[in-house]
Amino acid sequence: MKPSNFRPVAYDGGVLTLLDQTRLPQDEIYEQFKTVEAIALAIEHMVVRGAPAIGLAAAYGIVVAAHRGTPLSEADARLRRTRPTAVNLFWALDRMKHVWLQGTDIQPLEDEAHAIHQEDAANCLRIGEVGAEFIPDDATILTHCNAGALATAEYGTALAVIRAAHSQGKRIRVLADETRPWLQGARLTTWELMRDGINVTLICDSAVAHLAGRGEISCAITGADRIAKNGDVANKIGTRGVACILQMHELPFYVAAPWSTIDLSLETGAQIAIEERSEQEVTHIANHRTAPEGVAARNPAFDITPAAWVSNLFTERGATGQNIAHGLASISSPTL
Repeated sequence: MKPSNFRPVAYDGGVLTLLDQTRLPQDEIYEQFKTVEAIALAIEHMVVRGAPAIGLAAAYGIVVAAHRGTPLSEADARLRRTRPTAVNLFWALDRMKHVWLQGTDIQPLEDEAHAIHQEDAANCLRIGEVGAEFIPDDATILTHCNAGALATAEYGTALAVIRAAHSQGKRIRVLADETRPWLQGARLTTWELMRDGINVTLICDSAVAHLAGRGEISCAITGADRIAKNGDVANKIGTRGVACILQMHELPFYVAAPWSTIDLSLETGAQIAIEERSEQEVTHIANHRTAPEGVAARNPAFDITPAAWVSNLFTERGATGQNIAHGLASISSPTL
């Protein structure tokens, strides 16, 4: 796979640069962040999003704090408060904390953050290779949300599988559902795949069941924000619905994620904290009100897909097979 010609997260000399994903696809704008508070707000406001990319931004946030003389314990605490569901955030901060507890020199912190960056890119490349083996020629692949290079250091997770299959010469087509309320599928997944010359068609979220029933979907691939020990998957709201539809139509539902997304401290998905975001994200689209003034709205950002509905989990360590819990145990535990 060829690297992307954009970088969602980049760091140099105490400054973090993020591709503002709230401005895509209309504008490709890169913003610089020089304080921990600014980085924390960027994570909260979805300037950077996707579990691996959030973790990477947080890791660099600790380095920025060291450059600015901000107490690292305060920086760590602020970054941990940004978003509760994606475990990569806490995994990356734990790695950085392991370094700064041994000393607050900047170079070791920069080295560790760069290592996280490079490892994630390599892991995504490997995830693509693992998952592409399960994609047949002439497949039509459904995606939900964005699990591409924009959500990681490079290549993506679900989109890495698609990119790998495409690079192998397989004739694939992608159906990207729009993914309300932030429209990550419509705004981001289509933008990425079109740049790569991969055949992609945008569909409404509500069209998935119809197209599955007509035999127009071969399989689905999504990313994940946290995976419990038993294989339950937390991912963008609507993932559970997609998985349910594919389960009912006896179609494969695949999940692609780096090992850092797996939280073996949680027995089941019921223990995963689900972020609830602003009502305005539901009542408005692009700051334009689409619902009556005063109506109440719910906005859970994630849901839990049972492991039994997941056909296979692809990580850089291999594919688990359909018995996700058994597969996770056989692949072995992650190390810090």
